[in-house]
Amino acid sequence: MEKFFKLKHYGTNVRTEIIAGFTTFFTMAYILIVNPNILGNTGLDKGALFLATVFASAIGTLVMGLFANVPYALAPGMGLNAFFTFVVVFGLGFTPYEALAMVFVCGLINILITVTRIRKHIVKSIPVSLQHAIGGGIGLFIAFIGFNDAKMLLLAPFNEFGTGYTELLAFKSAPQVLFIIGLILCVVLMAKKVKGAMLIAIVLTTLIGIPLKVVNISAASLDTSSIGAAFTALGGIFGKAVTEGLPSLFANTARIPVVLTTIFAFSLSDTFDTIGTFIGTGRRSGIFSKEDEYALENGKGFSSRMDKALFADSIATSVGALLGTSNTTTYIESAAGIEEGGRTGLTAVTVAVLFLVSIVAAPFVGLVPASATGPVLVIIGVLMASSFADINWSDFSEAVPAFFAAVMMAFAYNITVGIAFAFISYTIIKLVQGKIKEVHPILLVATLLFILNFVLSAI
Repeated sequence: MEKFFKLKHYGTNVRTEIIAGFTTFFTMAYILIVNPNILGNTGLDKGALFLATVFASAIGTLVMGLFANVPYALAPGMGLNAFFTFVVVFGLGFTPYEALAMVFVCGLINILITVTRIRKHIVKSIPVSLQHAIGGGIGLFIAFIGFNDAKMLLLAPFNEFGTGYTELLAFKSAPQVLFIIGLILCVVLMAKKVKGAMLIAIVLTTLIGIPLKVVNISAASLDTSSIGAAFTALGGIFGKAVTEGLPSLFANTARIPVVLTTIFAFSLSDTFDTIGTFIGTGRRSGIFSKEDEYALENGKGFSSRMDKALFADSIATSVGALLGTSNTTTYIESAAGIEEGGRTGLTAVTVAVLFLVSIVAAPFVGLVPASATGPVLVIIGVLMASSFADINWSDFSEAVPAFFAAVMMAFAYNITVGIAFAFISYTIIKLVQGKIKEVHPILLVATLLFILNFVLSAI
């Protein structure tokens, strides 16, 4: 294990990696419940979707851990699953299998742009100041997820002035009280530099949630018949993206422009979500070291960890589509395990094993409330905000894109939107300053693609 994962080389050990894996898993385990519920609105069997979520997450994360040797976990992406359901199926009228076919093609495109090193050059084209801004912005985004998932924020549509606002709802319900307790526990344990602080905080907060009646132990019961039915249903949707979805997707030539536009939207969001996550968490933590960055820029083939990580992420989407779920992508919650010290693929392998175990342990995994995982995400946001210190805020051309990258990720609840606003504002400023030559051609093309995507979305 030491030889395969190079634990000593990366300054870690088996215990740290396993704790990191457990921490990452529990902060993202909600996807096992949420994804089937969202995609189930399309008419696909929820039991089959549960298993598709498990297997897509486990396979993608295993490839990430064993091939790339990095501590990132993958699962069907939030936001992308909603786009799949409410826009592609309900809004545009495609069948669920046609939508899965689009996701499958999106995965093939991601594989192509990874193998041809386009993704790699996109990473290289992003200025260092924007990379730091993306890191800090992801920190704010993660913290916002923590507050929001734990129902600590009330998002109200209008106030007396006719504008939207966000209100903090502390101490108005048992889950919110539990969140505050969990946050205090996490802060204390982190301040005392306790090993496994975040995982310990999640476990203790969950236990405290039992007497507060936030956690209902009686709900944890295993129904083997439902598991068997889910496997049968999974067999009914496995591979339908190719056998049924693809043929009908391109049968009507009048729909091809809409099909291509939708695939483009899937691919754009998937690509920049992943790149943003790698840049935001990898640079600050040292997952992708200077040596690795040099190998990324100058090596051939898959010579760096990021090369391999991008490839692992790209194949996961197509695999997930074959299984019956929307885009499988690298999860931002991986930052939880990274902050616990996870530095190698052993962390990812641990997460993958836990996903597989959840097939029979799902009721018990579901006991961990958002009030227990939310505080961990908030603390991660605090730690990642340190990236803002490396931005020259006195330079207007750096400050504006950095600000947009940071706030739009949280406000729009979307990494890609934050990156888009940063790229567009950066390009505009360089253009009016007469310094457009300083903008990398790939960054310029990416900016134009973002603008095109916004225009097409508006139409």
